[in-house]
Formats: sequence, structure tokens, C-alpha cells
Amino acid sequence: MKAVRLIASIVSVLALSQCSFPDFPLLGSRTEIVRRPLMVMPSSASQPPLYVWHGGGQPGPLSLNIDLSEQKAYLFKNGQSVGWTYVATGRSEFPTPTGSFRILEKIVSKRSNRYGVIADSSGRIVNAHATAGVSRIPPGGSFIGSRMPYWMRLTGNGVGLHAGPIPRPGSPASHGCIRLPRDMAETIYQHASVGTQVTIMH
Repeated sequence: MKAVRLIASIVSVLALSQCSFPDFPLLGSRTEIVRRPLMVMPSSASQPPLYVWHGGGQPGPLSLNIDLSEQKAYLFKNGQSVGWTYVATGRSEFPTPTGSFRILEKIVSKRSNRYGVIADSSGRIVNAHATAGVSRIPPGGSFIGSRMPYWMRLTGNGVGLHAGPIPRPGSPASHGCIRLPRDMAETIYQHASVGTQVTIMH
């Protein structure tokens, strides 16, 4: 009996020290194999798991595949996966175009010339969801375009990637652009160049 207890104690110590189950059954029980999921998370992720990035040291040009049905962008370098991120693309009334695109321009700090807010003469916001040329501007007031940090243009009519809110991960929320979590937008901006390929699909 003492021998059995001694063997059980040794097995317990070995199991704990290895952080996994041993390769042989314990006292007649069946062998269990533990598989742990692997997920690389960025150290600065503000709302994990909004994105994953592990392409800092990977050489080669960046490319993006954006899946509208998943509201995710998948990132590659030389055909190798280097991460993914949630995005927020256009709502049904402002659909994001599909197809193959290339980044046409990059601007670190940009404001929309189409969507934003309207302020009155004292600077008070009187319309928080304004469209330039459509929404009324009071006397002395002004239209202020929405901020679009880390702007990467894809089309000539104003669709691009930029930092912006992802209010409900997995659901569209924009006027047609592809919004990215701010940290990931900055990362993509740093690794992308004019000419970077972006594929958008349903």
C-alpha cells in the first residue's frame, strides 16, 4: 500500500512539474492528451481580441484580404499569415465595394470631406451626423469632417482604410470605408506602401 502511495506521489510531482499529463495512464485511467490553442496577441491590444499581429520581423511586402461576411482583415507577407484584425465596413445603405484594389495614397492625419459634424457660430455641435453639401449649416456655422487617422485610399471616390471605432466587432458600421482599431491601423500604415494590394470579398 505504501508503495502504491509512493508511486502516486511521484507521478503527481512529475505531472505538475511538466505542466502536462504524462504519457502513461494513472492507476488504470485512460491516457489524456491536452492540446492548448496558440494565439499570439499584441502586447498593446486595447480590446483583445480585436486583432493579432506577429509580422514585425517578417520580411516582404504586405497584402490584405478583407472578408465582409466576417468583418475581418487577414494580413500576409510573402504569402505567410502575419495576423488578422476586426474591421468595420459599410452598412447596407453605404456598401463597401468588393474586388482587388491597391493603396493609392497614404495620409497620417486626414479628415473626411464628406461626413462629419456641423457646428454653429459658437462652436457648439448641432448635427453630429452631417453630410457635406446635404446637411444645413446655420449662419456663421461650419462643417467639420470626421477624423480618419492613418488614411490609406483605395478608390477615387473616397473609400479607404483608416483608424476608427469598431462598436460591434463582427458587424458593419461605416459609410463604406474600412475602419481599423487604432493600434492596428498604425501598424498597417507603417508596413504598407502605395501599391499594397488589398482584396475585398463577401
